[in-house]
Amino acid sequence: MSQPHLLSYEEQDQIINAIRQTEKLTSGEIKVHIEKKCPDKDPVARVQVIFEKLEMNQTRERNGVLLYLAYEDHIFYVYGDKGIYEKTPRDFWESTKEKMRLRFAREEFVEGFCEGIEEAGTQLAKYFPERNDNPNELSDDISFG
Repeated sequence: MSQPHLLSYEEQDQIINAIRQTEKLTSGEIKVHIEKKCPDKDPVARVQVIFEKLEMNQTRERNGVLLYLAYEDHIFYVYGDKGIYEKTPRDFWESTKEKMRLRFAREEFVEGFCEGIEEAGTQLAKYFPERNDNPNELSDDISFG
């Protein structure tokens, strides 16, 4: 695990633990990706590339969620796989984005990610509840660009 300037190892562990706890509530898979700058002019295109690179489009129910932050560019994005959009309302991520936006504006990145993860999990659990055979399909580690 590389040490970015944004998060200490202990802060990374807090986020990873939030992912692990939240994924117990849902069959959805949550990942966090952090980089200094968004190398693409279109952040949505960048998030789509990362989503596929991390093989998040390979989950059984197509219910992976990527929380993306390019901290020097002040860009963050919540991106879900097609299985989520087929079952949920259009404004599905608004509560998650709002919690993250408030924290990120105050540069409270750990709190922003942890609250965003918990909110995303709460929302996902409504449409993708936990299953008896609920394997962890994706690594919970944070990826860095």
